Amino acid sequence: MKSDKHEKRQKKRIATVVTQAGREPFEHFGFVNPPIYRGSTVLFPTVAELGTPSQPYTYGTKGTPTTRALEKAWSEIAGAEDTVLVPSGLAAIALALLTATKAGAHLLVTDSAYAPTRFFCDGFLARFGVTTEYYDPAIGADIAALIRPETTAIVLESPGSQSMDIQDVPAIAAAAHEKGVCVILDNTWATPLYFPPHDRGCDLAIEAGTKYLSGHSDLLLGLVSANAKWAKRLRHTFNLFAIGSGPDDAALALRGLRTMALRLREQERAALDIANWLAARPEVSRVLHPALPDHPGHDIWKRDFSGSSGVFSIILKPASEAAVAAFVDGLELFGIGYSWGGFESLVLPFDCTSYRTATKWQAEGPALRFSIGLEDVADLKEDLDAGFARLTS
Repeated sequence: MKSDKHEKRQKKRIATVVTQAGREPFEHFGFVNPPIYRGSTVLFPTVAELGTPSQPYTYGTKGTPTTRALEKAWSEIAGAEDTVLVPSGLAAIALALLTATKAGAHLLVTDSAYAPTRFFCDGFLARFGVTTEYYDPAIGADIAALIRPETTAIVLESPGSQSMDIQDVPAIAAAAHEKGVCVILDNTWATPLYFPPHDRGCDLAIEAGTKYLSGHSDLLLGLVSANAKWAKRLRHTFNLFAIGSGPDDAALALRGLRTMALRLREQERAALDIANWLAARPEVSRVLHPALPDHPGHDIWKRDFSGSSGVFSIILKPASEAAVAAFVDGLELFGIGYSWGGFESLVLPFDCTSYRTATKWQAEGPALRFSIGLEDVADLKEDLDAGFARLTS
């Protein structure tokens, strides 16, 4: 049951909520942040109190006051009934899928999904007779035609990993729910600050807390939040696997949470500035950023999202591998790495060709994904400008 304090916070703006959610100072002698509870064994005062509601913590794998503080905070921010913490974003994807599927089931997964999501479906779930079918991310309500009697879940990621495809989440969710199918969304790019997943019809929402929640590239964490219909099943599956995240990681994430709105706002501003600057460069064929008016799906993004994050991609005009390497390798302020969402800027060359099956990846030149950090935008542009000089020379 929601407390009066929680109800009042729900009426506040999101930047206020992220500073307040999950904090109960007077349960911890007035300290602003919850202490780090490390432990496996939990003692009970009497035999009669074993497993009773009077003892909220029973064993370390079921959570501690530190991890519970983050779970409560994230549930409040995401508009969820419950949230569980796991050791990575990919673990969150796996847990969500295992919660919503069963042996012999059929899954529908967006063709633009994070590649390791595909690897888990095709490499692990297939061993248990689960059939995965990939669909065009632009399908919208027409996904109803792909739903079979044995379909248990539809997996969305909007925008799509690397290619930035926008999906009509409410339309897909409505079609799924008509046939009793669970809707799972990887919401890492937007976070609940810019896209409230459960308000848009998602049953389970995945977040790689490694990215914007952490914000400092020093933490691996995943979160799965659930609406009222799926909360008990999610918690049950989580308890069966005992794959909780540690209290130190939860404490780091709670620290990151308090500045998350500020960082996202600044990274959104910087990324849009740089995306528009890149769109005008003669070396760039197109910029893949959902907030730009010419991006496919921009109208859906504008309808459903309240902001954009710091991650976007570009397609260069045709260039050799050596030229692209010279561009990327010589950058001073952009690290080359697979992650994103930290305080530092990153760049990653990519090619979706080998892992798109329902649609064809068509790029007229090499593709690069950028994660814009907190550096000065003018310095980032100077670094990129020097990179373009290397590219064309």
